[in-house]
Amino acid sequence: MISALRLFRKPLRLMGLFVATAALAACQGTGTATGPTMGGQTVQVAMLLPMSSQQGGDAVIARNLENAARMAVADLSGMSIEITVYDTAGDAARAANVAREAVAAGADVILGPLRSDAAAAVGVAVAGSNIAVLSFSNNTEIAGGNVFVLGHTFANTAARVVSYAAAQGRNRIVVAHGQNLAGDVARDAVLRAAQAASADIVSVVPYEFSQTGVIDAVPRIVTAVNETGANALMMTADSAGALPFLAQLLPENGLDIAAVKMMGLTRWDTPPQTLELSGLQGGWFAVPDPQATADFNARYTAAYSGPPHILGALGYDAIRAVGETAAATGRLGTADLTASTGFQGANGVFRLLSDGTNERAMAIAQVTQNQVAMIDPAPRRLGGLGF
Repeated sequence: MISALRLFRKPLRLMGLFVATAALAACQGTGTATGPTMGGQTVQVAMLLPMSSQQGGDAVIARNLENAARMAVADLSGMSIEITVYDTAGDAARAANVAREAVAAGADVILGPLRSDAAAAVGVAVAGSNIAVLSFSNNTEIAGGNVFVLGHTFANTAARVVSYAAAQGRNRIVVAHGQNLAGDVARDAVLRAAQAASADIVSVVPYEFSQTGVIDAVPRIVTAVNETGANALMMTADSAGALPFLAQLLPENGLDIAAVKMMGLTRWDTPPQTLELSGLQGGWFAVPDPQATADFNARYTAAYSGPPHILGALGYDAIRAVGETAAATGRLGTADLTASTGFQGANGVFRLLSDGTNERAMAIAQVTQNQVAMIDPAPRRLGGLGF
């Protein structure tokens, strides 16, 4: 295995499991915006974040999530929202403990934790309290019941890319995916998206997640495209994994990228050098609403003297969902949170779904001369049946 093929992680790359150990709860300060809501009462928000985690980057992400959440409080005029931050230290058992503490202190809703194992533990810990948990994970395996995932999911991206491709006549699709958990989840997301869009998955080509595995899969992928008459190839790999190898080797082995549309489930613009790969020229992938993202990033930078972490936007989204729901219904039950046709998020319009996942408005991007060109804008509203 070479470094470019390190463990293929989901888009948020925050899905690892940790050994749970009990710890004491710690709590930080509060922030309040004034105005009536929840029957004239202040909405009590418990935010569970890994403030003292020793895992690299956790503390930075935690600060960004809190900062963005407080931005959202300020944006919700006429609302009264009080945020109390509880330190999980990046530990699932501690997260469960502080969640119970938050509920006992009168929390109306829980935002966080960051990682899926801690979010699952929190969901169990407060299951009997009728308190919703809006986690910052994108692991749909933990979604459902009282737990929501706010992170960007393969299912959401697949639905957007595949439905757009089908509408353009690119409806005979070969799927190439790594044989690991993330690759299997991505494959299944594409299969479901194709069924919803009336597109045909004409072949699925798995490959062993190693340099040799990718190289050996290239002729099999080309053969699958040629023998099935496919007019699109969906690659689930990202730039840190197999994508650069596939983008180089597939055209070298006879894949006609002028006739077969290359498509991806991951961000091809991260890092920007990925856009220089010749095999991706003309290809499609999905991105969050560029205008909404740029506006949020600019406001965050002005407020906190630096750009936000890519995950920081989820803190903003969580408060928007809570605030808009409370204002509309005066309640924060799971049914109330899923009743909206769309919240105004940092990366565009989104909504929470009854299965605990989310749907997000995304744009379709095309790689054109080593640059990103937006060829289909993100919707400003979400239809009743999604994309």
